[in-house]
Amino acid sequence: MMKISRNPNRLDALRSRAVAHLKGPDALGQARTDASPALGVLYDLASSPSTAPDALALLHELQVHQVEVDLQDEELRQSRIELETSLNRQVQLYDYAPVGYLTLDFNAMLRELNQTGATMLGSERDFLRGRSLESFLTAEGLSTLRAMLGRVAEGAPTGFADLALRSTPDGETRCMHASACLDPAGGGYLIGLIGVIGKKATPGA
Repeated sequence: MMKISRNPNRLDALRSRAVAHLKGPDALGQARTDASPALGVLYDLASSPSTAPDALALLHELQVHQVEVDLQDEELRQSRIELETSLNRQVQLYDYAPVGYLTLDFNAMLRELNQTGATMLGSERDFLRGRSLESFLTAEGLSTLRAMLGRVAEGAPTGFADLALRSTPDGETRCMHASACLDPAGGGYLIGLIGVIGKKATPGA
């Protein structure tokens, strides 16, 4: 069995020759569509008795590197699948949580909300984005919301309040328990809504 030489200097020299060969005038286009230049270098080296062992060593190194690249590619694919699965799971948890989640800017405009929040406000999410949460509240609810957000803006970690929404066509006013904090991503507030309570609307509500 032929003994393969692994002289670092000779391998470096072979690598330099291969790199120089592949950096010729047309090498970039060829490298994208054809691996024959590299194979040609290895063939030339293998054809000479003095460089054949080093050619075999270089070929083995390239094969090992290819296997490493394939394994890394497989790991990246698996990681991507796991991340996509986790993201889909988080989206499902956000959308169908039993709590309404709203993201407001500092002007109380709805930037994002989950499906439960949209149901609580009585409309579709696409229609609600860009509307003001204040437009859904009674005068009392509007004052309460502003006071709660004001406390959070001044440094309170969390604000709590009961928000009275405008009456429905059947004359009921809905009251929702709300909590608020600053959006960690910046630019607004995170609102949680729970507990819808119905009661007959009072005049002017």
